[in-house]
Amino acid sequence: MSERYTVARITRDGEHFEILVKPQSALNYTRGKVTSLSEVLVTEIIFTDANKGIKAGENKLKIAFNTTDAIRIAEIILRKGVLQLTTDQRRQLTAEKRKQIVAFIVRQAVDPKTNLPHPPLRIEQSMEQIHYSIDPFRDTEAQAKDIIKLLRPVLPLKIEQIQVQVRIPPEYAAKAYGTVKGYGTIKREDWRADGSWFSIIEMPAGLYGPFLDKLGELAKGSAEAKKI
Repeated sequence: MSERYTVARITRDGEHFEILVKPQSALNYTRGKVTSLSEVLVTEIIFTDANKGIKAGENKLKIAFNTTDAIRIAEIILRKGVLQLTTDQRRQLTAEKRKQIVAFIVRQAVDPKTNLPHPPLRIEQSMEQIHYSIDPFRDTEAQAKDIIKLLRPVLPLKIEQIQVQVRIPPEYAAKAYGTVKGYGTIKREDWRADGSWFSIIEMPAGLYGPFLDKLGELAKGSAEAKKI
C-alpha cells in the first residue's frame, strides 16, 4: 500500500471486504479522535480485493452487512475489522505501548532487595535483553505480566501490594480525596468530627513514593501517611 492510503478489512461468512482509507485519519478514527468518515475514506467503494480493484457485489454486501450503504459498511469495517498500519504507524504505536508497559511495571513491581521501584531506564534496558515482541494492540497489563516473568532472571522484581494509613487535615481533605483514590483501593475511610479524612489505602508498592510526593504537594506537607 502507498503511504497515502492503506486498507481496512473484515471477513464475514468467509467473504473478505476491504476499503481504502487515509492512514492517519483511519487510525485516528479507530481511536475516537476523528468522527467524520469523509476525512477517512479514499473512495466510497467496498472491495473484495482493493489491490486488484475488485468491487464487492451488492448481493454479497446485503448478505454480510444487511445493507448496501457504503458509509455504514465502512463504519463497521473500521470499528470491527482490521486496519493495515503503515510502518511508521506500527513503530509509533509499539513505542507508545512500550512506554505504557514500562510505566505499569514501575507502578506494580519493586526491587525485592530495596523494596523500591526500578528506574524506567533500567527496566527498558532489561527488556532489550529478553527480546520480547510487543504487540501494539494487546492489553498493556497482560503483556507487562508476561514481561515481568521473563525479566526476573535478569532483573529482580517483586509484585507487592501495600496498605497505607492516611490522615489529611480538613482544609485539604475534600480537594485531595479524588487524587488519593486514584492511587489504589480505599479499604477503610472515616471523616472525623474536625473535618479531617482518615483512610487506609491499598496500592502497588511501586506507587508509594509518588503517592507521598503527590500527597505532600496537595496538603502542603501537613498530611500524614505511613505503611502499615
